[in-house]
Amino acid sequence: MTTNPKRRKLRVFFAGSECVPFVKTGGLADVAGSLPRALKHAGARVAVILPKYSTIPQEYKDQMRHVTDFYVPLAWRNDYCGIEKLTIQDLDFYFIDNESYFKRDSLYGYFDDGERYAFFSKAICEAICKVPELECDILHCNDWQTALCPVFLREFYRGVPQCDNVKTVFTVHNVKFQGQYGDDMLQDILGLDSIPAAADQLRSDARSINFMKGALCYADWLTTVSPSYAYELQMPFYGEGLDGIFRRRTNVLTGILNGIDQGIWNPSTDPMIPCGYSEQDLSNKAECKRALQEELGLAQDPSRPLVVSIGRLTNQKGLGLVRYAMDSLMARGVQVAILGTGDKDQEEAFSYFDQKYGDQMCARIAFDNALSHRMYAGGDILLMPSEFEPCGLSQMIAMRYGTLPVVRETGGLRDSVKPYNKFTGEGTGFSFSNMNGDEMTDTILGACEIFWTNKEEWAKLIHQAMSTDFSWRRAANDYMDIYHGLHPEIIRYNKRRDR
Repeated sequence: MTTNPKRRKLRVFFAGSECVPFVKTGGLADVAGSLPRALKHAGARVAVILPKYSTIPQEYKDQMRHVTDFYVPLAWRNDYCGIEKLTIQDLDFYFIDNESYFKRDSLYGYFDDGERYAFFSKAICEAICKVPELECDILHCNDWQTALCPVFLREFYRGVPQCDNVKTVFTVHNVKFQGQYGDDMLQDILGLDSIPAAADQLRSDARSINFMKGALCYADWLTTVSPSYAYELQMPFYGEGLDGIFRRRTNVLTGILNGIDQGIWNPSTDPMIPCGYSEQDLSNKAECKRALQEELGLAQDPSRPLVVSIGRLTNQKGLGLVRYAMDSLMARGVQVAILGTGDKDQEEAFSYFDQKYGDQMCARIAFDNALSHRMYAGGDILLMPSEFEPCGLSQMIAMRYGTLPVVRETGGLRDSVKPYNKFTGEGTGFSFSNMNGDEMTDTILGACEIFWTNKEEWAKLIHQAMSTDFSWRRAANDYMDIYHGLHPEIIRYNKRRDR
């Protein structure tokens, strides 16, 4: 029985290294820009904190208000930290200001990244102590850049009134990036070398430490971005050396599927596509396809299924299978359009196919947000045969636009795409199990067969895909369950929203 229950809003401090609309290199920025707003709608009091990078657009910097400044102890050094604040659409964003660490041309890739994000994590802890408006019940950390927060809170801030009741949640967005550095950082940067428990739990071997390993050991609860990925992380193939910790802490590990911003990704109001359409009226989707074929130099033929692929051109995305399948797809009259940048060999391979197949294949080696919108709207099929995929957003966006995904059954792809069942007509896309080029090709051509021979069934699948709810409301409710489980003394401020 909980004593002294309190009915108030749960205070959540959401920490990440990037956030839309300020800075973005990957999916974490989309999560940090959308999930906190959904949490606020679900009844929490939420604020977001990130570094004040020099690459943040000036229009946002001009609106920031200086809150306070102080010095952050980091081993033997004391570094300046300013706290800036900006409120957008009633959501508060705080920025850690230190030009020595964050006035750079890009976010990552520097020799001192370990020190930069150790400072960021320590500055967050100091801010909770020293800025009254940043006192919180839950500190929600994301990926290796904030992974030291749970470690620092436990080892340096016990007995501090503002920190004693803070519970930490750590979300793994991609376990491949763990923040691994030399063992000398324990003394020179982190100041944890004299604490055996911390040193032991941060070390990955005798000569190196692992920021993410620290969070996995110290955080009160662990989450990742899809239920299947939470299961996969406990396997050696996917766990990247940390699978043993995930298995040991499986009782506090939860997979919650990410959402998408359905205001931005909305085919009925999207200003970047030639003409709008909706689940109730799909007539303009054909025009979006025709316009895309024209723009990409493809034959303007509505009878040809147009397969699109949008995203990073890396091996992880299963592009070796796509290259293997290209001749078979071209022989059947399928059109393929690729958009993205990445590994040089992948870029060169798809540029070669572009030249070889003329008006049947197009490769745009570029990052082009507006074109991605037009491809989601104009494609018939989205191809996403990833080797692994923690969550994935492209398949959700494609379904929102009535472009049916073909995916490999892994991570968030398995959780978000319901494979077509020819006996019941159920499904929102198509899937295959193994990293096998022939299996993927058969799945694509099986989808194309429905496109060619059963227009009524194809239209039904489109309606089923477009009606799937990928809003952040569902995910926010699941996170609120975790937060309140960590703070049972705080009664829900409002009634749980329907899922």
